[in-house]
Amino acid sequence: MLPPMSKTHTTEPGAHPETTHFGYQSVPVDEKTSLVRDVFDSVAPRYDLMNDLMSLGIHRLWKRSLINGLAPRPGMTLLDVGGGTGDIAFRFLERGGDSVTVVDINEEMLKHGRDRAIDKGILGGIDWRHGDAEDLPVEDASQDAYTTAFCIRNVTHIDRALSEARRVLKPGGHFMCLEFSHVVAPVLDKLYDAYSFRVLPVLGERVAGDRAAYQYLAESIRRFPDQGTFAQMITDAELEQVKVRNLSGGIAAIHSAWRL
Repeated sequence: MLPPMSKTHTTEPGAHPETTHFGYQSVPVDEKTSLVRDVFDSVAPRYDLMNDLMSLGIHRLWKRSLINGLAPRPGMTLLDVGGGTGDIAFRFLERGGDSVTVVDINEEMLKHGRDRAIDKGILGGIDWRHGDAEDLPVEDASQDAYTTAFCIRNVTHIDRALSEARRVLKPGGHFMCLEFSHVVAPVLDKLYDAYSFRVLPVLGERVAGDRAAYQYLAESIRRFPDQGTFAQMITDAELEQVKVRNLSGGIAAIHSAWRL
């Protein structure tokens, strides 16, 4: 189990600033957000291509599973957090959802998402907002559903992001998180480790021109809580009926819950 996440507090003069993890590095809590932003600003133009290369296209099946579980319907509103490139938003609208608010801390990712929407001829139904998962620019109890895909492991305080998810959901609202997780299939874990730390950074260097960014992404996956620990965090945020579905042997997992 990972050590508990850091919590921000005021330090006395001369005291060491509180730290959190950025991949395998320890960094001051107030610096992590900007470091994460720099990573995704760097890879934004080739983010979707890299997702295909990293997962051999399997991320598309994982996202389809997320949408299947969400079951979009006419009149349904969705808040998608960290979905700046629009992947979840586009799928939600295509499956019959009404409107999506996309919140992302990275302006470059949002810009890329808007450009993709125009290319797809999607000129309405999506509200693109710059904002932080820990302090969402969204009204209380305003959303039928909340999704986040491959984002929450990058926030500084996961507990705060989960509390924000509950705040913005209507009573009866559905929470769904798709995230890389901990491999549960024998042998696959060793193959996945070798791929993550030997192949992924090289792909990042050759395709996106940023080896360090993809080294961080591999490390951030290993630092993320396992399925059971994350499920308990969701419960602690007062979301209920938490369920976990492993994908591809636990390489990724979908956590689902409800605000009751």
